[in-house]
Amino acid sequence: MMVPAALLLLGALTAVLAPRLLARADWPDREPVVALWVWQCVVAAVLVCCALSMTISAAAAWTAVRGHVFATAPHGVVDAYALGTGNTWAATTAVALACGGVWTAAMLVREVVRAQARRRRSRAELLVRAPQLPGEEPGSDRLVVLEGERPDAWWLPGAPPRLVITTAALRRLKGSQLDAVLAHEQGHARARHDWLLHSSAALANGFPQVPVFAAFRDEMHRLVELAADDMASRRHGRLTTALALVELNEDRGVFGPCATPHSHVPQRVHRLLTPPDRLPAAHRLRLTATAALVPVIPVLVAFVPGLRALG
Repeated sequence: MMVPAALLLLGALTAVLAPRLLARADWPDREPVVALWVWQCVVAAVLVCCALSMTISAAAAWTAVRGHVFATAPHGVVDAYALGTGNTWAATTAVALACGGVWTAAMLVREVVRAQARRRRSRAELLVRAPQLPGEEPGSDRLVVLEGERPDAWWLPGAPPRLVITTAALRRLKGSQLDAVLAHEQGHARARHDWLLHSSAALANGFPQVPVFAAFRDEMHRLVELAADDMASRRHGRLTTALALVELNEDRGVFGPCATPHSHVPQRVHRLLTPPDRLPAAHRLRLTATAALVPVIPVLVAFVPGLRALG
């Protein structure tokens, strides 16, 4: 019964080492889209380790589960896993990991339900502040302009999605700055960044003592903004996008000495004004391919005894 223990150890090492390596690297800010993919692969690898360890432990603890998991496997493969030993430890591990899986699913469902409730409240408030005109069909316009003294713009997911912008933002933003803001919000919508935020929040809230999930949530919030900034800057220029960020946020105190909920905005503006060199295409491809292999490693570890038996 070394395979479940090896998988748990591999998952723990991945959870500890991967965030530290990514924090020390200088390329995530240069390639936020690649960094988003790498983070997803790291978290997926941790979850795959737990799922495979749970499955093999359950097969060792209960004959009925073993019959389903190894239904088509030769006897030599089953013997290679030594499933007949350590049943008490295996049962405890399987139950603990199963509870963790159920709790993860519950946290994800709760996050989705809460997000839908917030979205319904936002749409109801939006309808109150911007009522439909006579003859106007529901959901006919994707752009909604609200009366407001604070310049702001945000994307409201749903069916249909809405881009909301205040009149103060329209007065502040000049020329193509408005187009840059629209492109930024459309970048969030097209990449479905809301799902990344929901998933990372569910894991971080469900397992607050696991640092990798908290780091995953924090990095998702930061990297999705950088990715949307890049999408806007490719269309309308970095200077235009940076000026639009300044116009939207200068009244919020984000450029002062005190920290605010939007304290990441100055770093985003600086990044746009002094853009780092992008990685070569071949380097980006290697990072993407390497990250895709990370969740495969636990699968290979789980199949090592069976492959040796067949060999």
